[in-house]
Amino acid sequence: MRMVKGTPYPLGVTVSDDKINFSVAVPKGKSCALVLYKKGYQVPHKVIEMPEEYAMGRVRFLAFEDMDPDKYEYNYKIDGKIVIDPYARELTGHKIFGQKEELESHVIRCRILKDGFDWKGDVRLSIPYHEVIAYSLHVRGFTKHSSSHIKHKGTFAGIVEKITYLQELGINQIQCMPVYEFEEHTGAYQNYWGYGKGLYFAPKAAYASGENVSNELKEMILACHKAGIEVVLEMPFTEGVLPQLVLECLRFYMFEYHVDGFIVNPYRIPWEMISEDPFLKGVKIIRKEDGFQNTMRRFLKGDEGMIYSVIEALRHNTKEDGCYNYITGHTGFTLNDLVSYDGRHNEANGERNQDGPQYNYSWNCGVEGPSRKKSIVAFRKKQVYNAFFLLMMAQGTPCILAGDEFGNTQKGNNNVYCQDNDLSWLDWGRLKNHQDLFEYVKSLIRFRKTHSVLHRENPLLGMDKTACGIPDVSYHGENAWVTPGDIASRQLGVLYCGAEINDVDCFIAYNMHWESHVFALPKLNAHKKWQIVLDTTEGIMKTETLLDEQKTIDVQPRSIVLLVGKDAHESVKKVLEESAEKSIVKEKENAVES
Repeated sequence: MRMVKGTPYPLGVTVSDDKINFSVAVPKGKSCALVLYKKGYQVPHKVIEMPEEYAMGRVRFLAFEDMDPDKYEYNYKIDGKIVIDPYARELTGHKIFGQKEELESHVIRCRILKDGFDWKGDVRLSIPYHEVIAYSLHVRGFTKHSSSHIKHKGTFAGIVEKITYLQELGINQIQCMPVYEFEEHTGAYQNYWGYGKGLYFAPKAAYASGENVSNELKEMILACHKAGIEVVLEMPFTEGVLPQLVLECLRFYMFEYHVDGFIVNPYRIPWEMISEDPFLKGVKIIRKEDGFQNTMRRFLKGDEGMIYSVIEALRHNTKEDGCYNYITGHTGFTLNDLVSYDGRHNEANGERNQDGPQYNYSWNCGVEGPSRKKSIVAFRKKQVYNAFFLLMMAQGTPCILAGDEFGNTQKGNNNVYCQDNDLSWLDWGRLKNHQDLFEYVKSLIRFRKTHSVLHRENPLLGMDKTACGIPDVSYHGENAWVTPGDIASRQLGVLYCGAEINDVDCFIAYNMHWESHVFALPKLNAHKKWQIVLDTTEGIMKTETLLDEQKTIDVQPRSIVLLVGKDAHESVKKVLEESAEKSIVKEKENAVES
């Protein structure tokens, strides 16, 4: 190979047909050298000085011709110390999660990658915000547990093995916690989540089942896209990261990995800078806000004075500000723990239970922690059903925490940032014991997808835009058309009118009070009757047509009832058809028995 004049931009390593260019930013007055290794050899092959007098600004650069990228790896030596290229696209020598290696040992190195992955015509899915059902996961923790019963546990390939499960659930977007190389040890604690300093351009080698890390991440994204599932990456850049690097990084994953979106920290990165970037206009830019979570948690446990906040949370169109709706996230309790613990139990973290969110708006339903008392177990189950309903039937884009759909628990730990073990990994064995919850969540997702009145593309205005006599959304209580906004109210009726979008009318009666309440049923247009399709007391989808003269409905304590307005003739026809089908099945069963 022969050294030739290089170029300062772009930073990192660029492989072209005729040469390989190296470019790195170095503080003023510091020495810098490129350290080249032959693949398979531990000691450096060459150390090439990069003098400051040939720099452009703070950038040192050089290039080589006739250099085979498959035979070499590299690092930099800055001010006498081995340093990893902050723009490295992949690392070698660090495959075991949590294992410590010293840079001076030359074990960890940067790979030189050539482009050439076959995307098979893949493009980003660009699913509209209002049609997204998101699912938040940790790549390692999602499948690392032995109960996952897959071949490549804790890896990108492991997610591919679970795509069929995600499709069955109804998910069309996964949101991944940091997938780039990050420091796994921060002081005395292990960094399991991946927050903190990182090599943002290099996918994490410990998350790959094979040696080609970047290709495995691309294969995961490609497989997800083929299954109709978007991939969103969480990018919690640390304070002090240059805006230039942020934009370059997001653009890199957009172009190089076909990523569908990013979750960024708006308190550290200028939101306008990212949302207005012309290259990023085709991807989803998301920021986390706790408003929906806190409102719905408080409503769920029966706090007073929540009705108007709940109204706003239910109707808020999250596309407008890049926020998603969630009731549980990686920071804080799982949904099972939200209804099982009053306080955090983070003793295993070694910080004297002083870490993690102090205010969780949780309620243990009468007993702290696990309980065998049937009444407590049943009560918690209904509260979980209520929570999923609140999430899935709000207008904004919902995001489920992985494992909540089968009652995953962290035993009251609301901050498992340092727990790379069974406490933080999903226990898939619980799916078998919580199959009814899983089926319930599936039915909610399916119902939401079926009825666009529950996930409108544009914000609801509370106006009758079709002159049908009913606004697009209205609020009711014991008296129709009267919002129960008293501070002591813990119940709310919401009517969604489907006339404008040719969908059914939906009426939802929320009762988070510990007493039952009677709700007035808004009058439907002629030839329509109210049908009950779900009562969280039972937790199953059903068809129960109300009588003509029934003007009210009694909702049990801490329950939610969902009704739809169906054409009376169609309802009768459907009931007759279902009855006929049941009769045919029964006749066949009797014939078999005979």
